[in-house]
Amino acid sequence: MRLPLLAFSLLTFAFAAAPAPARQASSTLSVPPSGVLGVGEAQLTPAFWIGLQAQPDRVILDSAAIAAQNAKLLQRDPSMHDLSALPTTLDRAQVMGWIKPLSTLPTHPLYDVNGKPVSAATLQAIAANAALEAIPAQQETRYGLVVRRAALRGFPTTLRVFSSDDDTDIDRFQETAEFPGTPVVIAHTSADGKWLFVVSPRYAAWTGKENVAEGSAAQVFGYADKKPYRVVTGASVHTVFTREQPALSQLQLDMGTRVPLLTDLPPDQPVNGQTPYTSHVLQLPLRDADGKLQFAPALLQKNTDTAADYLPLTRANLIRQAFKFLGERYGWGHAYDGRDCSGFVSDVYRSMGVQMPRNTSKQAISPALAHRVFTDKDSRQDRIAAAYALQTGDLVYIPGHVMMVLGQFNGQPYVIHDVGGMSYRKADGSRARVKLNAVSVTPLLPLLFNDKQTFVDRMTSIVRTRP
Repeated sequence: MRLPLLAFSLLTFAFAAAPAPARQASSTLSVPPSGVLGVGEAQLTPAFWIGLQAQPDRVILDSAAIAAQNAKLLQRDPSMHDLSALPTTLDRAQVMGWIKPLSTLPTHPLYDVNGKPVSAATLQAIAANAALEAIPAQQETRYGLVVRRAALRGFPTTLRVFSSDDDTDIDRFQETAEFPGTPVVIAHTSADGKWLFVVSPRYAAWTGKENVAEGSAAQVFGYADKKPYRVVTGASVHTVFTREQPALSQLQLDMGTRVPLLTDLPPDQPVNGQTPYTSHVLQLPLRDADGKLQFAPALLQKNTDTAADYLPLTRANLIRQAFKFLGERYGWGHAYDGRDCSGFVSDVYRSMGVQMPRNTSKQAISPALAHRVFTDKDSRQDRIAAAYALQTGDLVYIPGHVMMVLGQFNGQPYVIHDVGGMSYRKADGSRARVKLNAVSVTPLLPLLFNDKQTFVDRMTSIVRTRP
């Protein structure tokens, strides 16, 4: 993806001065067979990085402070949407303001998954399916819940498009994904009736109508606030297989998803054909044949990675949660049942109850998050000093990318990030390139942004969650 304690405003952190020796970032690190500079097997375990922390279990923010931050995020960040504060009637300008900036065709060529150019006629037909002319002057505000992991798209189409004929990873129509139980406002329907334009708390985009069940405001917001609940703390978990309720069988629930529990069912009676005593009985949203919201029970094994509440926000938990994604395939816009760089860090923080905007461009400048912004006026020395003052859990932004800080090892800051690849200078001055395409651990300082600049040279912002 989003004090008072968090009087999060545009502020500058006081960073310590850089240590005296000049940084020969690459030459001081070994190169293992993987080619990933400075990273051996030990550095691929959360225990290694937790062991370097002075107070790994100290709570950074308690639940009250996190709730205050989340409320401030909804109030102050224009990329977020407080659905409960929307009027009961939406006008055309409001809906157009959500759809038009997103569903505007790019001017550069696009290619399909086979590397063939996508014709102008195809693109125009996709744009026409958005049916902007059909948006009414006034409409009743409609609500719904996401019923399964749902792709959110820039246009009402499943067509995957790419900026070059040799790229099949970054689908330019893919925006993000939302998870079961996420509340949405249903703002518009495509011309073919197969797509809904929905507004979630942190995004507005198109999704297949089968992904959303429409209900009343009371049903939708009541579900989101219902207690008791379980929070998914694993990378993902799946409900128990059931023939009796196929829509809820082996349903994927991703990290940070909060699902209410059903507590009024007889414990000695089967649920979906199975004893519930070894499982949590979840209450999940269901879409009926008419698209309306229903609720039904589903079982989640008690041995899955979930918790009775959000995890405490500590450095140890940030590290543990991040490492649960280690090696997961990079998925632009939460594609491939995975996530991208901003989705990765926001899902980690979400498992501790901390909400963030969806995209790097919004996270990096959010008026509700404490951040230091870098401009052309910041010298390289200033930037390196800031890099050496990074703390575990800090988020480091460069154009189009974000990394989470793990700590320092061998005098260098290390990060974990969902990244396509890395490059650095070898001892002979040539440039090494390593394809990663996964959640990976790397040192920060040696990473090259281009032939002349490092990641540190291109830092745009550092976000720090702190009291």
